[in-house]
Amino acid sequence: MTYINLPSNQQAAISDMDETALRAAVRKCLDEERIGPIHGLGLSDCGPYVGTKLHEFQQAIAEYSKAKAHAKRERTRQDALRAGSDLVHAVQQMKGRLETERQEGELYFIEDQIRLPFYLSKRLSVPVSFRWRSSPSADWKYGHLTFVYDFSPQPSYTLPLPKRKPSAAQAARDLEDSLYREWERLKAQALFSMREFFRDGGDGDAVPEVFAVRPSPYGGGLNNFSCNFWQPERPAP
Repeated sequence: MTYINLPSNQQAAISDMDETALRAAVRKCLDEERIGPIHGLGLSDCGPYVGTKLHEFQQAIAEYSKAKAHAKRERTRQDALRAGSDLVHAVQQMKGRLETERQEGELYFIEDQIRLPFYLSKRLSVPVSFRWRSSPSADWKYGHLTFVYDFSPQPSYTLPLPKRKPSAAQAARDLEDSLYREWERLKAQALFSMREFFRDGGDGDAVPEVFAVRPSPYGGGLNNFSCNFWQPERPAP
C-alpha cells in the first residue's frame, strides 16, 4: 500500500485520461440513461478515489434509468448530473496531484513502500529512505531516518468490559493487533511529516538518522505533530 506516492499504473492511467472524452461520455450516459458510454475509458485504473466517484455515477445513472414518475425523473437526473460532475472533478484533482508529484519529484523522493517488520514489540520503528537535491540539475543525495516510538497501549473506555478475563493467548492476539494498527499509524505520520518537511523547503542534510517520536501531551498516543522532527517539542499542558 502506498501513502504519499501514486503507483506507476495509476500515474499512467491518470496521465492518459482525456478530460474532453470523459465529459462527452458522461453526457452520453445521461442522454442514453445507461452507463455503457463510459466503459473503456480506464477510470477504474485511476485509483480508489476516482473509482468511488465512478461507482456513485453508475448508481446514479441506474436510478435515473429506472425512474418513471416525472418528479422522480427530475430528481434522479439532477443526482446523476451531480455525480457525473463529481467524477470529472475527481479526475481533475488526480491530474493535479500527479503534476504536483512530478514537480516535487525533481527535487526529492520519499520511499513509501515500507515493509511490516517480522516481529513487532512495544518499541515500534519505521525506517524511511529518501533522496533530495538542491536543483533538478544537481546530483542526488540519499538519506535515511528511523522513527522510533515507545507504544503504551491504553484501555478503551468505549467498549463494554468483557464478562471474563481474556486468556493469555487472546491477550497476546489483542496486543499484536494493537501493535499492528499503531505501526501503520506511525508509518503514515512519519511519511506525511517527511513530505511536509521537504515541501516547506527543508534541507536533507539537516535530517537526523534517528528520531524519538513524541506522543501527544494530551494522551492518546500519536498526533499530527508527533513525527515533526524539525520542530521543537511542545510543552505539556
